[in-house]
Amino acid sequence: MHNYLRSIGFKNITNKREMDCLIDDIINNPDKKMVTEDDYGNVFAELSKEFGQYMGIAVRGQYVDDSDFQADYYYPYFVGSGVTTEERIEIEKRTDREAYAGICDEMRIGVTLIFYLQNVIEYLQESRTKNGRKFPVNATISALSTDGKVILPIYKNESQIKTSEKLSNNRSHLMEAAREGDEEAIESLTLEDIDTYSMISRRIMREDILSIVESYFMPYGIESDQYSVMGEILDSYTVENSITREKCYVLTINSNQMIFDVCINQTDLLGEPAPGRRFKGVIWMQGHINYGI
Repeated sequence: MHNYLRSIGFKNITNKREMDCLIDDIINNPDKKMVTEDDYGNVFAELSKEFGQYMGIAVRGQYVDDSDFQADYYYPYFVGSGVTTEERIEIEKRTDREAYAGICDEMRIGVTLIFYLQNVIEYLQESRTKNGRKFPVNATISALSTDGKVILPIYKNESQIKTSEKLSNNRSHLMEAAREGDEEAIESLTLEDIDTYSMISRRIMREDILSIVESYFMPYGIESDQYSVMGEILDSYTVENSITREKCYVLTINSNQMIFDVCINQTDLLGEPAPGRRFKGVIWMQGHINYGI
């Protein structure tokens, strides 16, 4: 079973027979079907079905003939909203299957952002266009989570909020300059990191770490598209799975000034989400690349 099926309301699917029945239903009654050719000239297809607002399961495979579809693999998905990043995005193919990952250097989080690509068919079609090929201009990032908790916010007055935003913007500009080889920017970032380490070392002796660190975004485990995150909850609402009637939370998170949506089963979230509070958990990043006109 896919580990993140529970994130979209299928936590009680425990055996292969139940999963096979669900996949057969998606293949026979898809809400959406997209078809193109893979690198070897085979008819590659994605059949998907929604089981709640913006969430569902996609099955990818090949058509042997016009009617015989052979499933290769499936994955649960959740489609986010808005534009998350406008950094240059590179697409890399997995070696074991017709699946792709989006990769970009996101300055706001300080690490290379890697996400599971949702709109593979559109990407394959665009990449095989000989004339007038379009390139991704931005991406909409979303995430699934199987374990999270709601924690209290850090109190800050209006002046502190403005100062924090200014410092964050300045750091982003410095990191951009450092990426281009600016030695002064590299030196400034090094001194800033030393000052931050010194400040944390002093405060950690008398304060809880969650009162010092407001948000973070870090790689998690051995999977390149999984991260441990903490960020402010900007908005939240509930979605119900149309088959199981399980309820899931959709949280809009601001982590290190990067805003994206997270979908998590209601039973897997400890605490009551509300704007201003913070979400802390492990997520699987997905993304939809957007093309310019």
